[in-house]
Amino acid sequence: MARVKIIIPENKISTFTMPVRISDINYGNHVGNDAIVSIIHEARVQWLSQHNFTELNIDGVGLIMSDLEIEFKKESFYGDVIEVLLSIGEISKKSFEIYYQLYTKRNDERIVLTVAKTGIVCYNYLNKKVVSIPDVLKNIIT
Repeated sequence: MARVKIIIPENKISTFTMPVRISDINYGNHVGNDAIVSIIHEARVQWLSQHNFTELNIDGVGLIMSDLEIEFKKESFYGDVIEVLLSIGEISKKSFEIYYQLYTKRNDERIVLTVAKTGIVCYNYLNKKVVSIPDVLKNIIT
């Protein structure tokens, strides 16, 4: 079976930290895959917030996640503080890729937990149409 192999671009645009919450823990006593999706979503929202944007309003344009790839490397547990590094990948006229690297530190060792990629499409929610990346966003991601 072919496995997902995500290659992270070098152009880090932001870093965030967040603690693992008890609600992130599943019956296997580690962070669940659904919680990983929430963590990368939170990192994306925080990155946008740094620039006074939301997923629904970047100069009148919203964002839609068109695809998601996740490569799980190691387990994460309650008490971990996860560091999320964001990078930008391929950019087209109407979409771009965001890459995520999730780390934690245990016993002075930096551990790669997860790497992920989301495809992001610019969208006008009022007209229900895909639109070009706004210049204000293009200036941040290029």
